[in-house]
Amino acid sequence: MAAFEQLAFGFDDGSSVGVSASPGPVQQHPQTAAPSPVVVPAPLSHPQASREVLLAGQRVRYAFRRGKRRTIGFVVGPEGLSVSAPRWVGWGEVEAALQEKAAWILRKLQEQGELSRRLQSARIVWADGALVPYLGRHIRLVLDASGVSAPGGACLDDTPGDAPAVLRLGLPADAQAERIRDVVHSWWQRQAKQLFEQRCQLYAQQLGVQVKRLSLSAAQTRWGSATADGAVRLNWRLIQFPLSTVDYVVVHELAHLREMNHSAAFWEVVRSVLPTFEQAQQPLKTAVPLGD
Repeated sequence: MAAFEQLAFGFDDGSSVGVSASPGPVQQHPQTAAPSPVVVPAPLSHPQASREVLLAGQRVRYAFRRGKRRTIGFVVGPEGLSVSAPRWVGWGEVEAALQEKAAWILRKLQEQGELSRRLQSARIVWADGALVPYLGRHIRLVLDASGVSAPGGACLDDTPGDAPAVLRLGLPADAQAERIRDVVHSWWQRQAKQLFEQRCQLYAQQLGVQVKRLSLSAAQTRWGSATADGAVRLNWRLIQFPLSTVDYVVVHELAHLREMNHSAAFWEVVRSVLPTFEQAQQPLKTAVPLGD
């Protein structure tokens, strides 16, 4: 199956790296240039922190444990830095390994902080008046049990000018957040299936390929996939992105029906119908899970 991974779309399990450790006396590490200062959001403290270290002038509190392993390991996740080491390794060697990997640790902590901020800014409060993404813009939710024909249904009212369009939900004013979310998710998925079918038909003709089966995906790490027998899967959350980005993912997967790889020939197939596809890629590179 040919597929491409979504950047920063799902929640990462954390970045990790290992440093070899040798039994016996603490090893002497050669002096290295101090890493360039990195601005990392505070607090730099793991909720289960038991140790503290100063890295390039920044104090980092980290969770530490010993175990049956042969190397000193570091993991940077949403909660912060975790360090694990063999039982026989002394604190001096752990400290030296931390200093050796200081630049990597601070960079990963910074990335986690930026991801957390993006997640927070993208978080939706599922209530009347909330803004949700749709085809690269925001639309406003309006709970209107009497104004939508199907109970629990949804109807998009486009408005002229700069005001956000209104998505009317056939729900009472006191509807629970989970119910509002479910109705919007269902609406997103219906819109996605309809749009994907249209765009696949358009670009399949241009590329001279045939889509035998199109289905929606809810994968956390992939925007789409394609198999040699003509089956294409597209992530329904793409409906939140601009149409140009949707088209890029559609073309990317359809191009795999001609080139089941990411060779130069594959990218030429993509470029043949989307000459400026690199621009359409950009929103995917900083994407976060939206609408959950």
